[in-house]
Amino acid sequence: MAPAGPVSAPTPALFSWEFAADPYPAYAWLREHAPVHRTRLPSGVEAWLVTRYVDARQALADARLSKNPVHHSESAHGKGKTGIPGERGANLMTHLLNIDPPDHTRMRRLVSKAFTPRRVAAFAPRIQELTDRLIDAMIEKQHGAERGSADLIHEFAFPLPIYAICDLLGVPPEDQDDFRDWAGMMIRHGGGPRGGVARSVKKMRAYLAELIHRKRAALQDGAPGDDLISGLIRASDHGEHLTENEAAAMCFVLLFAGFETTVNLIGNGTYALLRHPAQRELLQKSIAADDDELLATAVEELLRYDGPVELATWRYATRELTLGGQRIAEGDPVLVVLAAADRDPARFDEPDVLDLTRRDNPHLGYGHGIHYCLGAPLARLEGQTALATLLTRLPDLRLAAEPDDLRWRGGLIMRGLRTLPVEFTVEPPRAGV
Repeated sequence: MAPAGPVSAPTPALFSWEFAADPYPAYAWLREHAPVHRTRLPSGVEAWLVTRYVDARQALADARLSKNPVHHSESAHGKGKTGIPGERGANLMTHLLNIDPPDHTRMRRLVSKAFTPRRVAAFAPRIQELTDRLIDAMIEKQHGAERGSADLIHEFAFPLPIYAICDLLGVPPEDQDDFRDWAGMMIRHGGGPRGGVARSVKKMRAYLAELIHRKRAALQDGAPGDDLISGLIRASDHGEHLTENEAAAMCFVLLFAGFETTVNLIGNGTYALLRHPAQRELLQKSIAADDDELLATAVEELLRYDGPVELATWRYATRELTLGGQRIAEGDPVLVVLAAADRDPARFDEPDVLDLTRRDNPHLGYGHGIHYCLGAPLARLEGQTALATLLTRLPDLRLAAEPDDLRWRGGLIMRGLRTLPVEFTVEPPRAGV
């Protein structure tokens, strides 16, 4: 594709609160006029934004773009301002989002055993149990009133993936509320001061180190240990050379990447359905008819239309390269804008239209190439279960605020609502509950 012509209009404002509410017009302008665009981020770091689908797909799989921050030719002003807040100070850098082959290949092979189709399918009843329990709690809170209200983010979309990933890791039930608190700090401060996040990350790091020690002792005493942390310990004890720091960092990034993406998938997805009643009705009828096919394509379309990850995590040029007609210097950071690529009219018909029946949908919501999201099968299961159960048990769910009054979190990588106020008719108690 030929590089874009001269820019004839001023670049739209990026990363303001107004931009966060609806970034898609600005991304459309960038795709047309400056598809690979150098900008100064709110942190002061300068980076390239990649917005066209064809360039985004190339960048996500380009081995010249490293995930390892050691390749960043950062200035003094930008030092330490890329990556996940707090991970440097907590010695949690050696995880899948920060490494390249061969270490990436080795570590991904170990962790991938937790996300096999068989294991994810076996986890489905637990996801359904958690989903129903959270909806039960929303209903019980209404104290018998005919109409109920809730913040769907705080009361449903947020706790569901937290408890699910804790179960998967093997965090004991009595400790899971601590994880919920730490994760809540990470979400609440996503666009603000990094200090609160860093403190939560350090607490999480200390807890993970202790938990790894406890599980290693339990395995030595003959405990079965079928959770992910125990699996990582067994692998490291059988010649796979997974260090304790690597194990702790891996658990941390699975929690970080595994909960906020699903929070936003459920929150953004529900919000999109509430604002598109015809599409929502189509999906409800399909669910009532036990047709899982539309539910599957619906989640893929929601991932494309307003997905949970706005920008892919950081990449750094290991040598000079050309991308979308632009010269990228060695050491330059590159951010692939998934939200822009997935609305590219050169790849998707009517990209600004929500169409739950869309079949040709190779969206980049979970990435592409060797860093494709390892937990995507679990996230899809959680998204499908959450949306299907919400639409079935709270069939008249509706938005309880004007769209213009809703606020989006201001972080760089993720895209999600701070709150989602809803109202619903309180259903009769389920049999046996």
